[in-house]
Amino acid sequence: MDTTSIRTDFPILGQKVNGHPLVYLDNAATSQKPQSVIDTLVTYYENYNSNVHRGVHTLGTIATERYEEAREKIRKFINARSTKEIIYTKGTTNSLNMIATGYGRANLTQGDEIVISPMEHHANLIPWQQAAQATGASLKYFPMKADGTLDLEDVRRTITDHTKIVACTQVSNVLGTINPVKEIAEIAHEKGAVMVVDGAQSTPHMAIDVQDLDADFFAFSGHKMLGPTGIGILYGKQALLDAMEPVETGGEMIDEVDYYRATWADLPWKMEAGTPNIAGAIGLGSAVDYLNQIGMDAISEYETELGRAAYEAVSAISGVTVYGPEQRAGMVSFNIEGIHPHDVSTALDAEGIAVRAGHHCAQPLHRRLECASTVRASFYFYNTQEEIEKLTRGIKDAKEYFGHVL
Repeated sequence: MDTTSIRTDFPILGQKVNGHPLVYLDNAATSQKPQSVIDTLVTYYENYNSNVHRGVHTLGTIATERYEEAREKIRKFINARSTKEIIYTKGTTNSLNMIATGYGRANLTQGDEIVISPMEHHANLIPWQQAAQATGASLKYFPMKADGTLDLEDVRRTITDHTKIVACTQVSNVLGTINPVKEIAEIAHEKGAVMVVDGAQSTPHMAIDVQDLDADFFAFSGHKMLGPTGIGILYGKQALLDAMEPVETGGEMIDEVDYYRATWADLPWKMEAGTPNIAGAIGLGSAVDYLNQIGMDAISEYETELGRAAYEAVSAISGVTVYGPEQRAGMVSFNIEGIHPHDVSTALDAEGIAVRAGHHCAQPLHRRLECASTVRASFYFYNTQEEIEKLTRGIKDAKEYFGHVL
């Protein structure tokens, strides 16, 4: 991984923050954008800004072609069978809400079970709470081991003949745990349940093959994988999407309308009401081009090294607790004894190091960890071993400073 060359593609990484070179370690929240993606957005607005699908003029034709070309790029990127299975959304949260509302509420009844993990982001928890309350279904949780991993035997015992939906994150946004979603899907399918995968933290960092995973639904966001904000993807098996009623109606998603009834367009447009985020979709296609150029296997291998190095370095600091398993994705969440995570984040920011502090939209998980919040440093392929060393020094500096103050 030639990080020196790669970093020159990201204009924001060349700046200084508080007099220090920027060390951006908040990639689980959002990634930075390469110049190629930025240029793609500018080119759209400067040269062929137009609505899609509705006009036959030149600009509209070009915009539609680029918009649908991006859909095909995304299909290949996750190895879906058809572009009919690729639905543009606002992001992972929007995608998961569409599944819980459009599929969950329509197919759940009293006595059914929804099973999720204790490490879910609120986006893959609250929609299922709401679906359970609306339908009379019950919400259950897999047991989680002390190291923040799931045991497949516990999974098998938790999923029953009453389970209709299993929803699980592929990578925890707090612990860095990489969950065995392929094996969980197999167990779910043995019981006739549908498997929903939150891929927000996995898709930017590893090769995804939805057919190999046998996920029934898979959701991810563009802004975490070099793309613009406000664009995401809902993948669903075509038969399931065909059977779903649209969550939103009007505009682009119709076939025929009269005063008292309407029929829907074919997939994928049936699920895409209104004017979409055209620039965002085309920009996400450009981000996929960039990721493919580097190679997802290379990215995964490199980030695994970063995650291992960060875990070892931060764990070695006395008075610091690191959460999650040793084998992890490229992130590390921790606390310094006696120091609030927000204070740690502020101290690191003074040295130009950007990390995230808070509950990371996973309050139940933090209660399980017996803390209200954590500091999270999350890496991408443009980060370096040198930046991990800066993070480690910054943590030691914060520990020393607050030790004197307190």
